Formats: sequence, structure tokens, C-alpha cells
Amino acid sequence: MAKASEKAAPERSRSEAETEKIRVALVERRDELQAEYDQSLSEITELQRERLADSAGDDQADTGTKTFEREQEITLANNLLERITQVERAIERLGEGNYGWCERCGNAIPVERLAAFPVATLCVSCKQLEERR
Repeated sequence: MAKASEKAAPERSRSEAETEKIRVALVERRDELQAEYDQSLSEITELQRERLADSAGDDQADTGTKTFEREQEITLANNLLERITQVERAIERLGEGNYGWCERCGNAIPVERLAAFPVATLCVSCKQLEERR
């Protein structure tokens, strides 16, 4: 007999068709982000070549501006890489049967939240608690 303090695990059932539909959407999103990341890296490389070729006679302000622009571009590329990692993690969670369930409390993440933010790992309540800290 289970103790009163133990919670029954929520039923985690999803049809194979639903799972496949979610997986396809996540893989498509990952591929879009990867293409955007690859394009970003190509542009950064090309801009770096142009900057090196066009740096003769630069003063400190020019050098600072170019450094700032380069750092901005790298930050954007790193943000894309982080989003790719989040989608890959969501794909893993789907394969493990944990996609759509809060990593903290175990409750279902509302479908509306997943539709807006497919890589969500926390339900709204747990996310609000996290953000308050």
C-alpha cells in the first residue's frame, strides 16, 4: 500500500503518430536553426576577411568598432548554437518519453506553452518560481 505522501506518477501517454509529428517539427526546427547558424559562421568568416584586408590606417575608434561588431556577430551565432542545443535536448526528451513533462514537478506542460515554446522543460508555475529567484 502506498504512503499518503507519495504521489502517483501522472499518466504519460502519447500516440506514436503524435510523437512522430512532434519529432518531425522539432527536427525541422533544429535543421532551420543549423542552417541559420552555418550561414552566420560563413558571414562572420567573410566579414573577418574583409576587415583584415581593410584595416590599414585604422585608428583606435575604427579598431574598437570592428571589435564590437565582431563580438556582436559571435554572440548572435552563440545564441543560435544554444537554441540548437535546446531543440536537440527536446528531441532527446521526446525519445525518452519525458517531452511535455515538467523536469521539476513532473506535471504536464500545457500544450499552449509547448506550442509557443516547444523546448520548454518547466511548467508555467515552476518557470515563474525560477524567474523569481
